[in-house]
Amino acid sequence: MSLSPIFFQSKNEKERIFYDEQGATTLFARRLLSLLPTTATKPLAIVCIGTDRSTGDALGPLVGTMLKEKNVTYFHVYGTLEEPIHAVNLEEKITAIRSIHENAFMIAVDACLGRLKSVGAITIAEGPVRPGAGVNKQLPPVGDLHITGVVNVSGFMEFFVLQNTRLHLVMNMAKTIANGIYEADRYLKRRDYLPSNWSNEQSNPR
Repeated sequence: MSLSPIFFQSKNEKERIFYDEQGATTLFARRLLSLLPTTATKPLAIVCIGTDRSTGDALGPLVGTMLKEKNVTYFHVYGTLEEPIHAVNLEEKITAIRSIHENAFMIAVDACLGRLKSVGAITIAEGPVRPGAGVNKQLPPVGDLHITGVVNVSGFMEFFVLQNTRLHLVMNMAKTIANGIYEADRYLKRRDYLPSNWSNEQSNPR
């Protein structure tokens, strides 16, 4: 879980999308596609960060699980409810992913806390996410691109707030993110994004 600077707009693309706004999935997909590498020379790895032991922090693993079920073609997905990527194993997992996918373009997915009026907002922006920042954990930044969802309000007893976040909200935000990534994946498939030597078999780092 992170605290991210989500309160600004991009000049060209909508950076913050509310999970329940009209057309949220398509807006998300368009924003994601606009930030991906323009060529297929880099593998695309989605790193879903969080744990199922905390309702608010389960956003990342829920997204990862949903994407695995959708069997996306162009994104290598890591971090699920079954095999979460969290504070304890983060560095080990990132090292393993980099050893599997040389020169990977990493997309980090994580929950975050923010202002009351921003709860339910999803941000897609360039640069890494800083996992654990919201609960004062010192972890390495992750990602060339980050996707964060504001699951609750920051400012007081963050760990307790995460534990008491509504699962209904987190599930719906995860669905919007996963559906948006799936829509982007289908677009890439139509555009024949992959290089000829790419393999769609995804290996799980151990």
